[in-house]
Amino acid sequence: MIMAEDYPPLSDAYGRRISYLRLSVTDRCNLRCLYCVPRTGKLSYLPHAAILRYEEFLRLIRLAVAFGARKVRLTGGEPFARKGFMSFVRALRREFPGLVLGVTTNATVLRRHVQELKDLGVDGLNISLDTLDPEVFFRITGQDSFAEVRAALDAALEAGLRVKINAVGLKGVNDRELPAFIRLARENPIDLRIIEYMPLGGRGLWSEAGFWPAAEILETARALADLTPAIRGGRALYADQAAAASGATRETAFTGPAKVYDIQGGHGRFGVITPVSDHFCASCNRLRITSDGQLRTCLFSDQEYDLRALLRDPETNDRDLYRFIQAANREKPMGTELLRSRSRPEAVIARRMTSIGG
Repeated sequence: MIMAEDYPPLSDAYGRRISYLRLSVTDRCNLRCLYCVPRTGKLSYLPHAAILRYEEFLRLIRLAVAFGARKVRLTGGEPFARKGFMSFVRALRREFPGLVLGVTTNATVLRRHVQELKDLGVDGLNISLDTLDPEVFFRITGQDSFAEVRAALDAALEAGLRVKINAVGLKGVNDRELPAFIRLARENPIDLRIIEYMPLGGRGLWSEAGFWPAAEILETARALADLTPAIRGGRALYADQAAAASGATRETAFTGPAKVYDIQGGHGRFGVITPVSDHFCASCNRLRITSDGQLRTCLFSDQEYDLRALLRDPETNDRDLYRFIQAANREKPMGTELLRSRSRPEAVIARRMTSIGG
């Protein structure tokens, strides 16, 4: 049995403590988003034997909870594309009823699972949706599935699930849709966040011309709605001018990667995530584990640590796993430094987001 007192919390060389684990349960996805995978040619996927078994994921979660993880997010690829995913969610919730549990999905096959996710007490549903225009959806994803996604979103809201929509901001593709995004967030109790286009995926996918900076997004958004910094626990989620005027510092006010704003007179919130223009590396509290069992301590680093080999070695116990993760976490870099050192306009890492865990 894993006892928390045997596994001290993990901190890295910068004093950042790990409390959040992101697990990619599959590298497979039923969409072919233009910023994520090549639009032509046959895609290669990991063989079944290379993918971690659900029991192996559970073992890692038990260990992570012992060393201080309070939140787990299940992602992919598209997690619902993996057989048995809902059984895994049920098992996870039974064993860890108090764990903050989130799921990230493209929502193409979500609708039939909405009520069970609600009944299981899933704390948050992140829907990756880059457009509200069916034609642009097809242009971005290569699939005519917008109606299914919108129906799933409406069902999730009706069920009372906490929903966040993540949209990758793409200059020349969806940058004219800010009024529609703002309107959706004003009319519904959702967090709608625009994510800066990140230099991921290797040569040929990243494009400097497609980068839509958060400062420009916010400037346009403020012309469309009255935005004020959202407050949680008595402090602003992002210390911009309004928060600074109240005496908050960036360090004390910033509680996550998103800069979130209330829409005055609306039901939801609007935000931006700024991994490129205004990094949040100093407050990073997460580790990522890919579907093939590779530990990634930083999104912008190609350095990976092979957990799968240890998990499948009968001589390896949980203490050995912990020491391995502890040693890897000590080397957790500052992503800002990696971004600065990249040769523009190249991507900073080679792996696709579907294989890392979006």
